[in-house]
Amino acid sequence: MQHPLHIALVSASDLDGEHLQSVHVRDLARTLTRPLVTDGEPNQVTVYTRRQDGSARGRVKLAPGAALVHLDAGPARPLSDDELLQHLRDFADGLRRRWSGSARPDIVHAHGWIGGLAACAVARELGIPFVQSYHGVATAERQAGRQVHPHRDRLEKAIGRDADLVLAGHAEEATAVVRMGVARPSVAVVPYGVDSELFSPTGPAMPRGDRARLVMVCDDLGADVETAMRALVHVPDAELAVAGGPEREDLEHDAGVHRLRMLAKELHVADRVILLGRLPRKSLPKLLRTASLALSLAQYQPSPTAPLEAMACGVPVAATPAGGNADEVLDHITGIHVPPARPVVIGRAIRQLLSEETTLHGYSIAAGDRARSRYSLERIAAETLRAYLKVLPVPEPVVEEDEAELETDKSPALAG
Repeated sequence: MQHPLHIALVSASDLDGEHLQSVHVRDLARTLTRPLVTDGEPNQVTVYTRRQDGSARGRVKLAPGAALVHLDAGPARPLSDDELLQHLRDFADGLRRRWSGSARPDIVHAHGWIGGLAACAVARELGIPFVQSYHGVATAERQAGRQVHPHRDRLEKAIGRDADLVLAGHAEEATAVVRMGVARPSVAVVPYGVDSELFSPTGPAMPRGDRARLVMVCDDLGADVETAMRALVHVPDAELAVAGGPEREDLEHDAGVHRLRMLAKELHVADRVILLGRLPRKSLPKLLRTASLALSLAQYQPSPTAPLEAMACGVPVAATPAGGNADEVLDHITGIHVPPARPVVIGRAIRQLLSEETTLHGYSIAAGDRARSRYSLERIAAETLRAYLKVLPVPEPVVEEDEAELETDKSPALAG
């Protein structure tokens, strides 16, 4: 029987927010406590992060068997990557003090490259198996048009080569990790999960009119939103609701919002575009339940969780076959794949699908089933635990007392 594990999750970034890494680490911590075998003892999970709020308690309970520990490393406020690197030694020292005593974990799993730098050094020093999750590598971030730290490529490569195992969120990320120089046998894919209790087809919904609604949930109002608006020209009976970008109260003063509104007027779709701003995560299901179809159109590094959250609400997805989209959205089963940055083709494909109610309904059922079965938090935690077991030392077999006596008492005569 597998003995319960003491698991350390490490992240240098804010774990109180609603961005991808924060939500994933919190969900993982709560679900990793459950053993792989039904009659097994629960695992113990401790999440280590850097204190960003001076009033935050040193230790916070996340769930039975799971706790969050704040370590002092630099000023108690959000820091840039450059500032975080300046206080990395303090963060590593905090980990070392805890792992050198009774809080020594059986395995360390770091999230993000900066947390990985600190955790990898200490885990290697203490001889603890080390697992790394990047949540997006520098090459992909750069392709998506985001600025990255000038030394990030080199440091990510060093972490990956020193790790016992790298867990990628999807096949495209796994390929990128191998290309940076990490041995393929040391890379495994464990996808993101979706909270099917929060994201479900039934529950309250936001008001909506008679038009078919296309919903896009994104972090930034980038080129994919512009593509969606241009595609809307070719779907005359639909409207587009976008959740993302600045907070709702800042919409009127945001340059990106102003640019999109001007584009909507030029395209004569201004009356069919709704820019909602960034919504709290708990409000997203209310929006998704009003959708006929969800859109995930980024050419590079689309959100790996937005399609899953839509599917869990029973909403099919029109997605570019990039990043997690390629794994999550099954073409002509749970939605459709569309080419990136081709709004005319995308618009016509959406219009065709919306006109086929029976097909759309079938996709909706399949989307919900796939999200709940393949991407449940419980299944993702179990896959993560099985990945851990591959790099943990094999325990010595336990010999029962009567078997040990038998081995001792054996003689040539008995053997014969």
